[in-house]
Amino acid sequence: MIRIHKHGHHGILLPDFDLGLDISGASAKHIFISHAHADHVPSNRNLSVYATPATAALMRVRGFKGEITQLPFHQTISLGDSNVTFFPAGHILGSAMTYIETPQGSVLYTGDYRYPASPASEGFFCPEKVDYFITEATFSLPLYRWKSQETLFDQIRDFVRESKQFNQVPVFLTYTLGKAQEVMMALEPLKIPLQVHDGAYGLCKVYEEFGLNIGVYSKINLDTVNNSIVIIPMSYLSSATMLEIPNIRTAYCSGWSDLESRKSYSSVDKHLSISDHIDFFELIDLCKRLNPKHVFITHTPNPEVVSHYLSNLGIASSPLDSTGFDD
Repeated sequence: MIRIHKHGHHGILLPDFDLGLDISGASAKHIFISHAHADHVPSNRNLSVYATPATAALMRVRGFKGEITQLPFHQTISLGDSNVTFFPAGHILGSAMTYIETPQGSVLYTGDYRYPASPASEGFFCPEKVDYFITEATFSLPLYRWKSQETLFDQIRDFVRESKQFNQVPVFLTYTLGKAQEVMMALEPLKIPLQVHDGAYGLCKVYEEFGLNIGVYSKINLDTVNNSIVIIPMSYLSSATMLEIPNIRTAYCSGWSDLESRKSYSSVDKHLSISDHIDFFELIDLCKRLNPKHVFITHTPNPEVVSHYLSNLGIASSPLDSTGFDD
């Protein structure tokens, strides 16, 4: 029997092995962090955790004070009756899926992931065989099918060319960690200076330290902004600084863009469906390839849709709720 329990909003607990995955409390002796987005990092910034080297560096920039044991990808650590290995998740830099081998079977927890991988990550790779698959399913409806990276990067660069043609300052609205750096990678071939929000600046330095080319960038400077491309979070668009730039043209970069663009109102000029999560069809294909004994679905608008498609493939599945799972 293996016990897998939901713990808080994002966390997963394997109580028999004293393992916590993205949990915020000290309910497990060993806590593994999938990536450095705030909703997956413990709210208690003094806990002892395991993370990849890049995730550790990003967490430090964001103020994490606890002890971080760095576990590189594909390196296994033995913890009593379990062996734990990180595999590249393709979500953002440092993002990892956690693979746990136990006498009761193997468990793969995805955290947030993207397949095919974001180019601003270490790629995507997972084990060939998994008994229990815990997958996020943020975009788990058939209306979500992402365009290829080449198409999306072309759309990003075309938006800049169109904006410059009319002497407008192109502004990309993105998350400061992950999406911002991916957009910067897309823009690098244009050789136009990039200006980023203060919250992204230190994070960009980590991306460079780990070998990613994200172009020439600086913090926002009103004196030179007209000759630059600006990358900021949506919340910063109404700031006093941005209101001083009269000729901006905005592009909202998100997997939710398709839904936002259908609204009768819109505060942006362009919607670009760029996500760092797996889409519906990629999720179903990956489950088919892994063919686990059971799929646990988390962070989904409707788990019944995923379960319906998986049942047609002969794969058992269920949402992982607060009651957990005992097999």
